[in-house]
Amino acid sequence: MLLMKSFFLSYNNNNLITLKLLKESSKVKKENISKLIVSFSDPFRLEIIDLMMDGEVCVCDIMKLTNLSQSRISYHIKILKEAGVITDRQEGRWVYYSLNKESLFLIKEWITSLTDYSSTRIRCCN
Repeated sequence: MLLMKSFFLSYNNNNLITLKLLKESSKVKKENISKLIVSFSDPFRLEIIDLMMDGEVCVCDIMKLTNLSQSRISYHIKILKEAGVITDRQEGRWVYYSLNKESLFLIKEWITSLTDYSSTRIRCCN
């Protein structure tokens, strides 16, 4: 993974300019974040993610708690797995799905960096 260093100027509380060093991975990190964002773009997938916030679930649990068919759930599970949002484990005939905290941390970190940057950015015109 390539690392890229970038700098940006910001004002602190005393209106002094400070220089901040940001380390961000390049293409790989952005591709992963893009996949995560796309996987969050469907209300049914968000509903499935919400169900997993309480712990692991199987497709039959999701069917009981939603009005989705087994085939539709499997389709959305596939997209969430490919994006890295969820992981699975097999126990006998059953497959249990849970949230992948590493991927969720990645997107949280990225969103936090956006909000930090936008709140400290120097505006050219006042």
